[in-house]
Amino acid sequence: MSRRLPIYFLIDVSESMVGEPIQQVEEGLSTIIQTLKTDPIAMETVYVSIIVFAGQAKTLVPLHEIINFYPPKFPIGSGTSLSNGLGHLMYELRKNTIKTTAEQKGDWKPIIFLFTDGVPTDETSSAIGEWKQNWQRSCNMVAVSFGKEADSGLLGELTDNVLMFKNTVAESYREFFKWVTASIKTSSVSVESNSSGFELAGLDDALIEKIDLNKEKHRQWADTNFVVLTAKCQNTKRPYLMKYAKSIHANSFGELPLETRSYGLVGAYQIDSNYFELSDGNNFSNKINTEELTGYPSCPCCGNQFAFALCSCGNLHCIGQEEMNTCPWCKTEASYGHGGSFDVNRSQG
Repeated sequence: MSRRLPIYFLIDVSESMVGEPIQQVEEGLSTIIQTLKTDPIAMETVYVSIIVFAGQAKTLVPLHEIINFYPPKFPIGSGTSLSNGLGHLMYELRKNTIKTTAEQKGDWKPIIFLFTDGVPTDETSSAIGEWKQNWQRSCNMVAVSFGKEADSGLLGELTDNVLMFKNTVAESYREFFKWVTASIKTSSVSVESNSSGFELAGLDDALIEKIDLNKEKHRQWADTNFVVLTAKCQNTKRPYLMKYAKSIHANSFGELPLETRSYGLVGAYQIDSNYFELSDGNNFSNKINTEELTGYPSCPCCGNQFAFALCSCGNLHCIGQEEMNTCPWCKTEASYGHGGSFDVNRSQG
């Protein structure tokens, strides 16, 4: 058997990835696998695993040779626990890595692609310390920020290869995953020729750029780039998410320049019940007033006109034109009015 080149994808599936980002990642991973299956060198050497993390982490696909690999559907969870993601990755590395012995040659250095679009919502120092001590020198990691809002300073503690993907349109995603595929193929050729075993394809600065790691960012416990609200459909009882993106507006007060922040609706998305499995089990209390939100969707599960009704239990659900509605969270039956601002619980993102 040829020496294996393990490739791990460690993917942020927090709520801020809901919608087009996670859909494009699904399609991109599928394209990568399909392309690698046509490359004879990659077929001989490359093994792929997919690990996802939100508040919790799990292995979606164990380490598999390319020929037997089929890309999965990605879940969504609440929170961005990078420490859980790293911890699970290190567990898989310990379990799967074949070491060189007198009888056999072990794996080539594993390559890890870490994809994230925000900031961790937990304490990461312990997990990062373990990574540095036990794995940083024996693995090659590429950390990719989907957009400019990820904590680049923190990612720089994990690896020198910190890149920003300027994910603006669907075509950008296609080109980005072509670059990932090319980097895997280049690395597989490199190991077969007994070279370094890790070579990234050339970067298109209009698509991907290397992040300046000297630029520090403030650590946060909730992702403020998005507001994501969790709700349930009154009719189907299925959960869904309402996603809002941050927008900064220039204003003035007298002669003083000011900036105001609001969040505009991106969309509402039906999700699976495994959302709760991947969510942080700790109580998280962070509210936002509806005056800061622009746009209110219909229910993505049943089509009810209003997806944004607040029950007395503090949870959101959809309502229709009926005079009485039943909360799918606590089963309370009530009549709902319209108008006025109020505070709602936001997720960690």
